Amino acid sequence: MRYDHGGGLLAAHLKSIGVDTVFGIVSVHNLPLVEAVEADPELRFVPVRHEASAVNAADAYGRARGTIGCALTSTGTGAGNAAGSLIEALASGTAVLHVTGQVESAHLGSGRGFIHETKDQLGMLTAVSKHAATVTSARDAGRVLRDATAAALTAPGGPASVEWPIDLQYAVQEDDGRSTPVAGAPVPDPARLAAARDLLASARRPLIWAGGGANTARDQLLALLETTGAGLLTTNSGRGSVPEDHHQVVGNFATTPAARALLADADVLVTVGTHFRSNETADYALRLPEAHIQIDLDAAALGRVYPAPHALHGDAAAVLPDLTEAAVRADADWTARVRRVREEVRAALHDGIGPQAAICDALAAALPRGAVVARDVTIPSSSWGNRLLPLHDPRANVFPRGGGIGQGLGMGLGAALARPGEPTVVIAGDGGLAVHLGELLTLAQERPRLTLIVFNDGGYGVLRNMQATYTERRSGVDLFTPDFARLAAACSLPYARIGDASEAAKVIDAAVASDGPTLVEVDLDALGPMKNPFTPPVKIPTR
Repeated sequence: MRYDHGGGLLAAHLKSIGVDTVFGIVSVHNLPLVEAVEADPELRFVPVRHEASAVNAADAYGRARGTIGCALTSTGTGAGNAAGSLIEALASGTAVLHVTGQVESAHLGSGRGFIHETKDQLGMLTAVSKHAATVTSARDAGRVLRDATAAALTAPGGPASVEWPIDLQYAVQEDDGRSTPVAGAPVPDPARLAAARDLLASARRPLIWAGGGANTARDQLLALLETTGAGLLTTNSGRGSVPEDHHQVVGNFATTPAARALLADADVLVTVGTHFRSNETADYALRLPEAHIQIDLDAAALGRVYPAPHALHGDAAAVLPDLTEAAVRADADWTARVRRVREEVRAALHDGIGPQAAICDALAAALPRGAVVARDVTIPSSSWGNRLLPLHDPRANVFPRGGGIGQGLGMGLGAALARPGEPTVVIAGDGGLAVHLGELLTLAQERPRLTLIVFNDGGYGVLRNMQATYTERRSGVDLFTPDFARLAAACSLPYARIGDASEAAKVIDAAVASDGPTLVEVDLDALGPMKNPFTPPVKIPTR
């Protein structure tokens, strides 16, 4: 196939993989690509205000659709700006095609200070991507794009970066359509699988722990859960792998006292696609049963954090039916206990968050089933948004899995534009929103159906609580906060305020029902404190 320039080739490739929206910033070193995307009637180019937001938006667009997103950035500093968000996509295993410009191929590596040139851009991209490559000729670009896309989509997924010299973007492209074959999924050792089946067949008090790797095996996970009568714990990434209104789903509560007691009494634990992150295992202090069946596509994850006597290297969708076939029903009193724990941990958290429970309840009532809730790293997200607010579909579960602050609005924009007919909610703090405040302009320009809820406590509340608990100083946590009503007006955004729990339902109902964006400020000073102040699950040395 012949294309007049690289932009035409990129546009054709994006349509072939089902991408209809691209996020980025135009530059002298990606101009042919941006022009071609914007000129194509089947594609939409969204000009964000920062390259990091382009990748965040593309990341969430892919998550919300269960596919891949695309970000276009500039060379050097522009590619560097994208690096932090590529780290997030790498941590979450999200498929992102990141296409960045590069200086003219004749000057690559010359070190002469050509505009936008940086030292070893490919090395930088390799460090923060699952896959990185350079377009080296106009005959090669199509294959490079297809290989990058295949790498991003091959489980466990991640971002794939392609740097494209500007002279080769303008060149006529000759594409032969060939790609590198993709390797198949691994298959567990038959003897290990047989031993795991025997163990599960003997279980009377089973538990299952689902991570992000379970999200592509939802039906198979549900079948195992219902066949066994087990309880289901999840990581944050595994939320929605089974709808959270299922009576056997305990959820993202593994470190609570009641869930720890379940783990202590379980006779078998099956873990599916989880890497046991520190913040979800009490810095690895959480104790798991010795009878542990671990399923993961990533061989390095097997036994890395907790011993796994029955380590099954394979795809969960293929492995789980083999286990289900051998499984037996749990003791009835065990399944009944699981149900009690499910209710207990939710009731305790609902009580502990005080007046913020009204906001959680209002969101749960207003949002249609499966609507995306994008959550930045902030106290409401970390305390109840990641646990209590119900999620029933993993594609609705959008949050920075790597823990970086400030990515919520960019992610919300991507998710909202991925699903234009549905409402999207972003939960952010005033500190996190300030990191990429410029994306309010993107929100105003694109006008998606997005409700941005900003919890305003005048600074970094999580760190403020930590300092109050462990030290006598307050360092770097108190910030100047804008007048959000005037800020919204300056951006032509509708605005509402919640200053009392009694106002939550009315304000949130109206915002979610709107066919465009709304900025909702939660005045935390007026709303009142949580009953139990939230501090993150990290260790602080004491003297």
